[in-house]
Amino acid sequence: MTFIWPQLLWLLVLIPLLILLYVWLTRRRKKTTVQFSNFALLKQAMGKQPAWKRHLPPALMLVAVAAMLLAAARPVTKMQLPSNKQTIMLAMDVSGSMRAQDVKPSRIVAAQDAAKAFLAELPRHVRVGIVAFAGSAQLAQIPTLSREDLVTAIDSFQLQRGTATGNGIALSLATLFPDDGIDISQMQWGGSGPLPRARPLGEAKKEEMKREPVAPGSYTSAAVIMLTDGQRTTGVDPMEAAKMAADRGVRVYTVGIGTVNGETIGFDGWSMRVRLDEETLKQIANRTAAEYYYAGTAADLKKVYESLSSRLGVETKETEISAIVSLIAAAFALLAAGLSVAWFGRIA
Repeated sequence: MTFIWPQLLWLLVLIPLLILLYVWLTRRRKKTTVQFSNFALLKQAMGKQPAWKRHLPPALMLVAVAAMLLAAARPVTKMQLPSNKQTIMLAMDVSGSMRAQDVKPSRIVAAQDAAKAFLAELPRHVRVGIVAFAGSAQLAQIPTLSREDLVTAIDSFQLQRGTATGNGIALSLATLFPDDGIDISQMQWGGSGPLPRARPLGEAKKEEMKREPVAPGSYTSAAVIMLTDGQRTTGVDPMEAAKMAADRGVRVYTVGIGTVNGETIGFDGWSMRVRLDEETLKQIANRTAAEYYYAGTAADLKKVYESLSSRLGVETKETEISAIVSLIAAAFALLAAGLSVAWFGRIA
């Protein structure tokens, strides 16, 4: 616990002074004698109240005063509170390799089911957008609070050729920061052969807004979750896209689905071997102060999304708790006054 106004903690020296004052008043009261003509009348006036009852209300009031002095110093502590991340972008791989059945019933169906379960667990105030990427990236659903629209978008995925992981991140950022002038259309490549070197995304357009880099992970209003099962075959360099996200403080959580060693799949008269590029996914997550998750089965994938749901639903943040401490002080003060009235008929 820290304090915004720590200098006011010096007021706590009043506590031992109040204790000394109470002891002095108690001893002074004992020295004050009252003349009774009848000793039995004296015993009747004193009653049979235990000694602790006499001291408990003042002790409770002392605790109340100490709590009030602490509240005056404005204490701050780390607490688990509802997240203020208002937007989450789901960047989901819809490349042809997602038809592989090493994750039952298939990678794409498992991903769709897990994504819908994730949406059901998220707090209702969190907006979610969906980007589907294969050889290029498309905004499948603009950020919305409507879970029904999001489920419809997820169910409408169509598998395509190519895997442009960088484009998925870049389009997610372009959606989160529409005023930054991020132009994805100028950074798409297709075909076979070596990948051309991507121009840094920050140089996409002359009129692009120049944004001062911030600390990775410091932007708390949005996050990106990217799910993919293969290596990048086209499009924007994913590490350039990760740098863009890191410079804006946006965390990119990466989820790898499928077998690490890869699998050969075929459709439409052609076949290919798909491998999971875990190293790049880990680097993306590390670069943006996020985490990488591996999901080898449908059950693993659901657990990953459950974990992300709980992480993004709440977050640990430093919060001033002066109001809570003041409430505790008021409760002790009321308890002290109530016991004093109940036992002695007055607030002692």
